[in-house]
Amino acid sequence: MGKATGFMDYDRQDKLAEDPKERIKHFKEFHTPLSKEEQELQGARCMACGVPFCQSGQMLMGMASGCPLHNLVPEWNDLIFHENWEEAYYRLKKTNNFPEFTSRVCPALCEAACTCGLNGEAVSSKANEYSIIENAYKKGYATAKPVKVRTGKKVAIVGSGPSGLAAADMLNRRGHSVTVFEREDKIGGLLRYGIPNMKLEKQFIDRKIAIMEEEGIRFVIGCNIGKAKKAATLLKEFDRVVLCCGASNPRDIKVPGREAEGIYFAVDFLKSTTKALWKNAKQNADGTYDLNLKDGTYISAKGKNVMVIGGGDTGNDCVGTSMRHGAKSVLQLEMMPKAPDERTEMNPWPEWPRVCKTDYGQQEAAAVFGHDPRVYQTTVKEFKKDKNGKVCKAVLVKLESKKNEKTGRMMMTEVAGSEYTVDVDLVLIAAGFLGSQDYVTKAFGVEVNERTNVKTAPGKYDTNVKNVFTAGDMHRGQSLVVWAIREGREAAREVDISLMGYTNMYVQ
Repeated sequence: MGKATGFMDYDRQDKLAEDPKERIKHFKEFHTPLSKEEQELQGARCMACGVPFCQSGQMLMGMASGCPLHNLVPEWNDLIFHENWEEAYYRLKKTNNFPEFTSRVCPALCEAACTCGLNGEAVSSKANEYSIIENAYKKGYATAKPVKVRTGKKVAIVGSGPSGLAAADMLNRRGHSVTVFEREDKIGGLLRYGIPNMKLEKQFIDRKIAIMEEEGIRFVIGCNIGKAKKAATLLKEFDRVVLCCGASNPRDIKVPGREAEGIYFAVDFLKSTTKALWKNAKQNADGTYDLNLKDGTYISAKGKNVMVIGGGDTGNDCVGTSMRHGAKSVLQLEMMPKAPDERTEMNPWPEWPRVCKTDYGQQEAAAVFGHDPRVYQTTVKEFKKDKNGKVCKAVLVKLESKKNEKTGRMMMTEVAGSEYTVDVDLVLIAAGFLGSQDYVTKAFGVEVNERTNVKTAPGKYDTNVKNVFTAGDMHRGQSLVVWAIREGREAAREVDISLMGYTNMYVQ
């Protein structure tokens, strides 16, 4: 601990966000980092507590508390306070393969468990992480470091999302020859097409992929394993296969009128915007990009009454993207009641705070339309079509929590007579994901559980099929990027042991 009274001497400061009405005019990241000197003072706020919950990564009451990667948060906070930015980078990289991604898109589980947050404001560890990794790129610490000795073993990774990339990175460091197969036109999976550009600009993915290629990892795009290339062929060509295909089945809603034109899954809407943005992107001399969203090349919300069904990160991303398109109005439906604005006695620290969070998209909608776009305890009962088969209205109904007499469980049920109708031109379904796609699991013959996630023994990553492993959302279900990275790291360790009989991988 560099400064024992730092948490009392300095107030919390974080990256500054651009005004909502200004940032909806573009699709670029909209936070301005603190200066290096300001960030060093933020590092001084870390208390170096005896029990650093920020790095615990444990499950409390069904929710994660602290960093699932067990990032050594107090150590690198202290190091940047002492201006030792290079060593801070090495400590950060010891547990996290991709701080350039997590420092942008992680919901900061570390900060929610920070001891400073018990009676004040948490240390801005996410902003510190961002500054450490970007400084490392600027100073040249984050360059490629190819391995010098190869084992002669070959591993195939199916899927290039965060878990697949983490597994590939760890196995390549060990000296195995790794090939990553991706069915899309670019590497990144969820990072590329599931997260909007304003949260994670895609050149930062390309920057890291270029380093991984220089370190010896081979990437194959446009190759759909299970369709374009047979599973049996992959098993024959490689010593081990790791399935990291994500939870790619979006949950649908079954109501009359669902077949109307203008109703899309959220992931298709978000993907179409990202692809259109980058189709004709031009790189500037300073490394930034000019992005062009050409009309007619994407699913547009421009001038439309948009309804987003579902909350969470994906629902909010749909709201933020619709605002940038120039939506006429935005309505977001949430089935559950509004969460409290502050922690209740039943939700003490260091549990994840189950409080109402107003994210960037909702902030933008409120700034433009004058009110929060969310409507709670409400769902769709029916969609209505115009004469051309396009969705034009939605019948909504209010919900209330009632006990099911047969099961004893509390269920959200319709409130009789509470129906009302709203105008809608575009509906985006962000109701979560059901699990892995069956054409992949059937191609490899791996067992799945009742949630259609690939089945393994508890805490393990090897499937029922010899030499086939799994990781990420395909294994644990829809989750955060930071959890996917942890899964990739742990699966890589298990693969390495199966190949070599032992491992020297550092995976906490």
